[in-house]
Amino acid sequence: MIEHIVDLLMFVGPDIKEHRIQESMSVCLKHRREATRVPAPNVQYKCIKSKAELEKNIDGSYSIKSLILE
Repeated sequence: MIEHIVDLLMFVGPDIKEHRIQESMSVCLKHRREATRVPAPNVQYKCIKSKAELEKNIDGSYSIKSLILE
């Protein structure tokens, strides 16, 4: 299923290492602020609005199968 989502991305160097679906941009920015309080070398966080291919988990939640960056 392809949906529009707000996503919090964690970059280590040039690579995306983790991504999480967020409820809204304000929630995403809040989580980004909290994550940046612990300084780590070469780690960056970004909030984006994008399309993503989602898959449903056993517990009913959704996870990102792939991001569609345009």
